[in-house]
Amino acid sequence: MIFQPPLQDSQFIAFEVLQADRELASLSSFADVDRALMAQVLDEAGRFVADVVAPLQSVGDRVGCRYDQGRVITPPGFRDAYQAFWQAGWPALSSAPEDGGQGLPVLLEAVLYEMLSAANHGWTMAPGLLHGAYECIKHHASDDLKARYLNKVATGEWLATMCLTEPHAGSDLGLARTRAVPQVDGTYRLSGTKIFISGGEHDLSDNIVHLVLARLPDAPPGPKGLSLFLVPKFMPDGSRSAVHCDRIEEKMGLHGSPTCVMRFDEATCWMVGEPGRGLGAMFVMMNAARLHVGLQGIGLLEAAWQKAQAYSLERRQMRAPGRSKSAAEADFIAEHPAMRRILDTQRAWIDGGRVLAYRTALELDQAKHLSVTDPDAAARAQRWCSLVTPVLKSAWTEQAFVGGSACLQVLGGHGYVSEWGIEQIVRDARVAMIYEGTNEIQAIDLLVRKVLADGGQGLAALLADLATQLPADHAGHARIQRLTALTNALVRATPADASLAFEVADDYLRAVALVLLDWAWARIAATPGAATPRWQDAHRALTRHVLPEFDMRLQIIEARCANFHESAVA
Repeated sequence: MIFQPPLQDSQFIAFEVLQADRELASLSSFADVDRALMAQVLDEAGRFVADVVAPLQSVGDRVGCRYDQGRVITPPGFRDAYQAFWQAGWPALSSAPEDGGQGLPVLLEAVLYEMLSAANHGWTMAPGLLHGAYECIKHHASDDLKARYLNKVATGEWLATMCLTEPHAGSDLGLARTRAVPQVDGTYRLSGTKIFISGGEHDLSDNIVHLVLARLPDAPPGPKGLSLFLVPKFMPDGSRSAVHCDRIEEKMGLHGSPTCVMRFDEATCWMVGEPGRGLGAMFVMMNAARLHVGLQGIGLLEAAWQKAQAYSLERRQMRAPGRSKSAAEADFIAEHPAMRRILDTQRAWIDGGRVLAYRTALELDQAKHLSVTDPDAAARAQRWCSLVTPVLKSAWTEQAFVGGSACLQVLGGHGYVSEWGIEQIVRDARVAMIYEGTNEIQAIDLLVRKVLADGGQGLAALLADLATQLPADHAGHARIQRLTALTNALVRATPADASLAFEVADDYLRAVALVLLDWAWARIAATPGAATPRWQDAHRALTRHVLPEFDMRLQIIEARCANFHESAVA
């Protein structure tokens, strides 16, 4: 079974639940972008995904990428698919027209990449960093660098990488040792080794633009000593840069994407932005990547659900409880409560995740296009993106793996063998919990760097906004009040206990995720058209099998805070 883009569901969330067409119409940049145009773009995107990208899923896993003396050969069909992808303009959906883009809303790009990730995660890794690289170059590079590279990256003609991790330094980027030595002509010579570089070498595009964190000779230690550099695979004169792929990793999954060890031997490069501010410039790219990884989680879970649902509707097994004893045949396993619980629970996560991810895409456009005309609205939009993005990245990539495994269970032994392809999804999904900042890093980012940093004010304001959108008798009000009170308790307790916030960060992020998921489903339930079994069954699963986790998470944190208070009194 080949993945089928769920265009009807995606458009229902975007246009009926979120009223995206009306909201975008209020932004002058999208005055001519109506619902009909967006629906047409998504329909065409769905056809491309289904016809060109999805059929390459199994060959990408089975054949994988091949390393040959510094070259990487991608699986059969991958290069042709990518060339068709960029030439059709898909990487350039939301890039500015003056840079070669189409100037369309980020929402369309979000839906596209969700479908691509579901159809073929390995192939989608190649263009997945383009938007972040584009924003990084656009906002931080010199005019000369923009003239040479911005259009190529914006259109996707040239692919890009993000080179951060080194053999001795993972999440702690401040330990990076790669060095860049200035030259008299204004260039730099960069030397060092970077690992876990997705798409560091391949044959998909005619050039690769590497964005690399490195230190100047006189840079101070730690993250403040890092600068950002652009290193092309091929120089402007056509010569090959001193950038080498030493090997590709043998991985649990994601075989269609080469994960490379990259060696830079005094490679000629140019600085992007200012000295010592490379991490800030790189975070533009990383934040865009984290939203895309959240969308990967949603897409991968959708792909696993599709396979499990299809199997459950054709596999007969025993008589379902409560069914008539006179039934001549065994029932489809879709009618068994244990299987329905699995399937409906994943739907609750998928549909609610779409609301949050698409809402985030809309907020990104608000933050960008209202920064001058309505700075208060732009600030609210930026607050949403800052707080919700790490939640999306962490909670939905975890659910892609856990929920994907649950979907595999629906297929029983057939799920464990390769024929149905669901075991590939589970293997591929696992890496999304690790890269672009591990899920533990996301939780620390949310609680320590964002919530506690301003005394909980930003999250309190976000939760208050969510509460105004809930029906007066909705149970979500109580959860919001409890989360707000717990946040205030953590604000008071953490100054005297250095480890407290770091210990409970994962539980805190999960609690926030469940409040957001509850709000998302309140939006769905209030939408005409959602009063059907397809939506009601998932909403029921949310209430019965998902939201009870909220109490558990709060109890864990409350107990830890209580221990702190007891120690303080003693």
